[in-house]
Amino acid sequence: MKPVRLFSPLLLVFVMCVAFPQLFYSFDTGSRRTPVGCNSIWFTEYQPANFSQFFIKSDPIENFEDLDSDISGTIVRTPTDGGIKEEIPDKYKERFEKWKAELLSTEFGREQWDTYANNKQFILTITISDKRGKGAGTDKYLWNDEGKFVGATITLGNELDKGYPNPIYYPVMNSLSADDTSYSISGKILAATKMSHEIGHVNQTAAANRNFLQLQNKLMPVYISIFLKNGRDTSDKKLVDLAHQMGGTPVEIWESREYWSEVNSMLYLKERIRKEDFYCFVFNKIKRNIEQYAREYEQRFDQYSEFSASPCWN
Repeated sequence: MKPVRLFSPLLLVFVMCVAFPQLFYSFDTGSRRTPVGCNSIWFTEYQPANFSQFFIKSDPIENFEDLDSDISGTIVRTPTDGGIKEEIPDKYKERFEKWKAELLSTEFGREQWDTYANNKQFILTITISDKRGKGAGTDKYLWNDEGKFVGATITLGNELDKGYPNPIYYPVMNSLSADDTSYSISGKILAATKMSHEIGHVNQTAAANRNFLQLQNKLMPVYISIFLKNGRDTSDKKLVDLAHQMGGTPVEIWESREYWSEVNSMLYLKERIRKEDFYCFVFNKIKRNIEQYAREYEQRFDQYSEFSASPCWN
């Protein structure tokens, strides 16, 4: 049975975003002690009294802040010299090349990469920051004056090859945690899986309607404000109407984005580890995570034979 939805607690975290409205789009959220940033935040082992029912203890992931995101985006001229811009500090270049090579070792990873590397009308910037630690995030969106998505920045943590988010919203990335088994899964594979997750966010934004995204980002703080003032009554007609306009509650919007990106991670991982001894261990864990915590999103994974027809459970 799926645990109580991360609704009230997560909305309390969203209140932080009201003070920093530019922070909302790509949430990579697990659990953490001091929720400061709102874009691509990973909560770690947050266990105070009224939160304990909502979180499953996971391997520690260091806190990181993201207070400079701009989800509204910047209007620019359509690039003519786009592609992927690797702005990697010298001290991280060697590890980045290993992570990148792991991603590009698969046909799926190469196709994802080439989609942006060969697009001269889109600039995908990839950088590394020690402020991200074991996490990552996607922001700094660029749009042209016609509303076309023409750029974004993926920021990887300098320890991307370590740390596992919890299984509730990250069933794929969490599956790489070896638990008490004898399997030792390379940190490079973990880092490449996280990179694929972030590219998934870029893919989603490219397919989205900019005006609708802006409407969601405008109405979410309104929803949160009403929610906190009405005794946290989600049946309030004003909230129901806002959710209808936004296409869901703030939490539903956020989690939908995360699960789509997890599908992207799964497709990379399926190809990368298909000949590894731990293939079935990982995919059985993905399936268990989805069945236990995300059954309503199972169809997103089942539509791909890589998941629904896995030899691990035939």
